[in-house]
Amino acid sequence: MARLRSPEKRAAILRAAVKEIAEGGLGASTAKIAKAAGLAEGTLFTYFANKEELLNELYLELKSEVYSRINADFPQKAGPERRAWHVWSSFLDWAIEFPAKRKVSVLLNVSDLITSETRARTSEHRELIDATLSELDGRGALKGLPAGFAAATILAMQEATIDFITKHPKRRNELTERVFAMVWRALR
Repeated sequence: MARLRSPEKRAAILRAAVKEIAEGGLGASTAKIAKAAGLAEGTLFTYFANKEELLNELYLELKSEVYSRINADFPQKAGPERRAWHVWSSFLDWAIEFPAKRKVSVLLNVSDLITSETRARTSEHRELIDATLSELDGRGALKGLPAGFAAATILAMQEATIDFITKHPKRRNELTERVFAMVWRALR
């Protein structure tokens, strides 16, 4: 009879993968990940067929977590500035609260190991975010630029903001608000 897989062990593997990848990059071995999870390497392969599957599942887990954070209390009926602020501040809060997860998410975002199917699976969780960013693409200074320019601009400014908040944590609220105001002036 097949053994039931424990959700706790799966979660432990994913937590260990975040820790090991944040410390050593995507080259972190499955043996090291299993050890950090308190499991034998063979047990890891009970949950994930190979490292690529583990990384794809980790990608989904991290995206689901951040999109759940952003989608919570999303102000759907608000104007574009309020919705953009919600996306901005919700993501920044998550990224600052979980720096290792943010680092791993960035690494996975640019990895060729994450399949197009896996990336597509996150789209259902991004609908409100994508609608807001698409609306911004057609506004003011962004009109006529390639689709996705608003998202790329916001992401780049979020990365800069996170870097400065890390260096100046006492200025977190000020930086979050002032940089958003600057971004909004550029996007509106």
